[in-house]
Order: sequence, then C-alpha cells, then structure tokens
Amino acid sequence: MGAMRQISNFFFAAAVLTTASSPLSAQSNAPLSVIEWLGTWPRAQAVDPGAIETAEEPPVAATALVPDVTVKPLGQGSLREIGLVPSNITGLPSTLWAGSDIDKLIPLIEGLPDFHLPAAQSLLYTVLLAEAAAPGNIPSNGNQLSLARVAQLMKRGALDPAASLIEQAGVTTSPAHFDLWMQISLLTGTEDRACGVLRANPHLSRDYTTQVFCTARVRAWEDAALTFGSAQALGLLPAETLALLERFLDPESFEAEDTLAIPRDIDPMRFRLFEAIGEPIPTGNLPRAFAVADLRDLAGWKAQIVAAERLSRAGALPDNRLLGLYTNRKAAASGGVWDRVTRLQRFETALGTQSPDAIAKTLPPIWDAMVSADLEVPFATLFAEPLAQAALTGRAAQIAQNIQLLSPNYEAAGAKGDGFAERIAQGNVPEGRPADIMQAALYDAFDQSAPRADLLDMVKQDRLGEAILHSLTLLHTGARGNARALRDGLATLRALGLEDTARRAALQTLILGG
Repeated sequence: MGAMRQISNFFFAAAVLTTASSPLSAQSNAPLSVIEWLGTWPRAQAVDPGAIETAEEPPVAATALVPDVTVKPLGQGSLREIGLVPSNITGLPSTLWAGSDIDKLIPLIEGLPDFHLPAAQSLLYTVLLAEAAAPGNIPSNGNQLSLARVAQLMKRGALDPAASLIEQAGVTTSPAHFDLWMQISLLTGTEDRACGVLRANPHLSRDYTTQVFCTARVRAWEDAALTFGSAQALGLLPAETLALLERFLDPESFEAEDTLAIPRDIDPMRFRLFEAIGEPIPTGNLPRAFAVADLRDLAGWKAQIVAAERLSRAGALPDNRLLGLYTNRKAAASGGVWDRVTRLQRFETALGTQSPDAIAKTLPPIWDAMVSADLEVPFATLFAEPLAQAALTGRAAQIAQNIQLLSPNYEAAGAKGDGFAERIAQGNVPEGRPADIMQAALYDAFDQSAPRADLLDMVKQDRLGEAILHSLTLLHTGARGNARALRDGLATLRALGLEDTARRAALQTLILGG
C-alpha cells in the first residue's frame, strides 16, 4: 500500500514552514508497504528477551588523542531509538517524538480512531513502527511510548510487528511490558516462550491465572496445582476463572459436564484456556486482534479466509497472504466467502490465458465481490500490474482503470486520462472547481490550499509524529463527510511532504467513497 513511499528529502527548515506551493512528485515505483516489508523480514531478527546488550568497543585506545566527552544531565540515559523500520525506509527522522509532551502524546495515540482509508492505515503503521527516540530522550518516556505503540498495533491486528516491537523495547522492562507481550503471544501461539521468561522472572506477573497457565505449560504440574489451590482458598480469582482453570488442569474430570458459559469480556488468556479445554470461542465478535488466532493451522480454511479478510481490511496482513488463502484449494460450497474464492480463482485463470474476452468476463464479478467485502485496495495492489497489459473495453475497462488508480502505480494510470481522478493522481486539478462538496474539498487541497498552521508549528517543535497523527485523524473525519477536515488533512499531509499518502487518500475517497 505504498506507505514507505512517503518522504523524499524530508525538510524541516524551509519547506515544512511554508505552504505546499510546490508539491513533491509521487514516485513511479511500487515498493512494499511497511506491513509487507516486515513480512519479508525474518522474525529471527527480533530481539531475544533474554539477551543482554553489550557495547562492542576495542579494549584499548587506538590513538593517544584525548577523546571527546559528552556531558548529559543525570537520569536522562543514552539515546535509544526503538522501532522496526529504519529512517532510510520510512523517510521519518528519529526525532519524530522528540519535542512531544508524553502526557499528551499517550492519550493521542490511545484515542486514534479506526481508520478506514488504506492510505491512512499505511501511514499510521509507518509512524508506529519507525525507529525513533523517546520524547526528551528520557527512558521512562520511551517505556510509556513503546507500550502505547504496541497496544495500538495490537488493537489493529498487526500482532507480528507488535511482538517484535515489544521484544525490542524489552519484555522484562516492566510487568506492563511483559503482560502486553504475553497477550500477543497467546494469540499468535508463541506463549511457551513467554512462559519460559516468566518462570525465570516470576516478578513480571502477579496475575494468578497467568502463573497457573505458564506453570502448567512448562509441565510443572504440582506447582501449578499449588498456585491454583492458593488462589482458590484465598479467593484471589473470580469463580468463573477458577472453574476454567480447574478444567484446564484436570480436563478428564469434567468430560461429562456441560460446557462453560462464555464470559462477556474475553481476554487472550481466557480465550486460550477455552481453546485448551476443547471449547474454542469464535473470533467473529471479538476484537480484531483475536482474528490472528484463526490464521493458525488449527483453524479451518474458511475461518482462516474470514480472519485474513478482516485483517486485510485493517491493512494488518500482507496482501499475498490473503491471496494464498484464496487460492489454496477449490471452494467447498457457495455463497459468502466461497463466492469470492470461486470468482477470484476464475479471474486468475483468465489472467493466465491473457485473453481480453476472458478477463472482461471474470473481472466485473470479482470486483463486485471485492467491493462488497471492502477489499478493493488489496485486490488492486495484487492485480493492477497484470491488468494494465490487458486491452479491455466497456465496464471492464473502467474497472481496470479504477484498479490502476487504487494501486501503487496510480501516477502512471493518471497519465492515461484527463478526468478528475486522473488529475489528482498527477497531483493536479482541473481548470474549474467542482460543484460537488467533497470533490471541491479535494480540489482545494491540491490547489494551493493552506495547511493547518498549528500542525506545522508542531513540526518546528520536533513534534512531527503528533502532526502526522492529527492530520490522519482529520483525514478520517473528512472521508466520512466533513469536507473542511478532508481539505485540511490533505493539505497538511502535502505540506509535510507526504504527497504519496495525500494522493492515494484522495483517490480512495473519490473511488471508494471514503
């Protein structure tokens, strides 16, 4: 989704302090999104929670010169940049949060809306995963910020990068860090590693449910039973949790019993405990992060596809992962998800034949299916390139053009026409201002409209991250019908040098209706 094609020659002194009178040209190549880029990044590179950082420096001086000495106030510690994606990939500076007030920044991150525009999702992931130092270079601020970033990634279902980020921050940094890591591990099926860390560091969790679960997972059954008995005798856990743990520790004694009632509030630990006793809970009505559990081989094919679609809508899954599930085997039935599977497979077959007639016949049905599932942009990212080679006419040609405009190659698609969308794809506007309110907002944003001065002031104060988050929130509000917010959000993103996001968001608003 092109989130990494964001900033070229990022500027702080001149261009950020002026209006977007000379917008940057969007690049023509189509790199991976941050989520897709991380999908090619081996998890083995994730920080080992038990590793101890040591400085790699020679044991003796190389010269007789007096070394430079840096003086810092006590308590500030050394600069540490936390993030999975380096600045040369994101284009964002390590001072992204440097001037922010941590007490205002954390509520801002925690309160972010659930963005629906893929362009906004993509930029948000870039910001959350970018290598950056703590506000004020204060370690305690860095700890709070890392927790907020990971929690926001988890909320959106991006659990693999969330796990890597919390591991880099240090899962033994505090009980809060460990608890968040444990929640992620339970949903991704890597809880044994987390339990091993807890066994070596018991102080990291005072939650008796976690202690009992982890003690049992390392097969220390007597210790698990003792901890459970203590919690039961002292009334340290609710009755429904005790009943769940009791079945987890001794399932054979309850084989003839009725199934347990599902609690109203499910957390990852109780979700896994229900699964362990043979009473798995469907994830459809649970928060998005729980859908990741259905990507495991334990789930059926349909459940995996439904989970992948849900995560793809949030931009939290590489597009090729969804395609792999769609094409895994022949559909087992018809209706709903099976219709999308069948239509996509037929479309892929038609693409393979390179027959314009076959493509024209299968493209409208699969496009309608993707529209109904809100998966137009993932589909466009996957198939825009081969469709660009097909000589189509009629409705199929219009669909193919929209797919091109929704893809990372939107600028090349814009050169093929002179409509409003094609002009926006080129970073331009038509001669006359449209009468439609939303199109007029887009027109203004791409026609020298002034960005939000208060957000540009944040950049002067080393609060670029905040300025981007506020701009994305404006964009979200605007795409839902607030023309002024749409104009301000797009104009500010352009002034910040985020031309790719601005153009893609504008095109998505035009074609998808926000």
